[in-house]
Amino acid sequence: MGDKTVLEGKTVFITGASRGIGLAIAKRVAQDGANVVVCAKTDSAHPTLPGTIHETAAAVESLGGKALAIAMDVRNEEAVQSAVQQAADHFGGIDICINNAAAFWMQHSMETNAKRHDLLFDINERGTFLVTSACYPFLKKSSNPHILNLSPPLDIKPLWFKYTSPYSVSKFAVSLYSLGWSSEFKPDGIAVNTLWPRVGIESPAALVHGGEELRSEFRKADIMADAAHAILTKDAGEFTGNFCIDDTLLYNEGVRDFDQYSVVPGSALVPDYFVPDDIPAPPGLKLTKFRLYDFDED
Repeated sequence: MGDKTVLEGKTVFITGASRGIGLAIAKRVAQDGANVVVCAKTDSAHPTLPGTIHETAAAVESLGGKALAIAMDVRNEEAVQSAVQQAADHFGGIDICINNAAAFWMQHSMETNAKRHDLLFDINERGTFLVTSACYPFLKKSSNPHILNLSPPLDIKPLWFKYTSPYSVSKFAVSLYSLGWSSEFKPDGIAVNTLWPRVGIESPAALVHGGEELRSEFRKADIMADAAHAILTKDAGEFTGNFCIDDTLLYNEGVRDFDQYSVVPGSALVPDYFVPDDIPAPPGLKLTKFRLYDFDED
């Protein structure tokens, strides 16, 4: 799955890195000796969710990476610009930008008030734009720069928008940015790709809102971390403009044991939203009935 030393000394700027997928990716790149800029709002203990930027930073350093923890709200342009500049000053540049911070809300459009709508777009769409814009001047100076957005393939079907349009549009907006940026940034040598899970991913927020009984239907966030690592270790000039699904990408990289990623090996897994039919799953995948979840994650 790529050159396991290629990220050594590279600076990786990750949003939403205090828990869940962001934490898993931070730990994975740390194993290569990367410099990890851990950004999230959670500077101190959350009342219901575990994890802080300082705990992630400690985990990064325990795995052989170098860490810089910065409390940052992606909705605040000044805070984003300050964090990126601080990171570049501290580590001498930025090589990889990972837009992982997200707000989640799957309810009918007419059950979504203006405040909730604005939160979705401020974090998912605008936050991605602000962070990418701030990182861009530094990425241009990198020898193998990557932007990785946690957003779905562009599969425009009513199924993905019916009842959930505000959330869905905010996430597809990130994918549309990725489509445009992969072409726009090609002359700069910056790769732009997206990554999305095929099935539900275990996270503190999912368990708080969905209940412990759902754990057996999830995969660990490690599968997203390994898939991200496979993307980020590729040649930026050759691998760009791709909309990746985690297990398909890893299968193509030679992975055959996907039970290692299941919270409960052998269990049927719950399908995630936005996964197109034309991206084949690895052989032997067992799925439960498709359903929606109702929780927020930042």
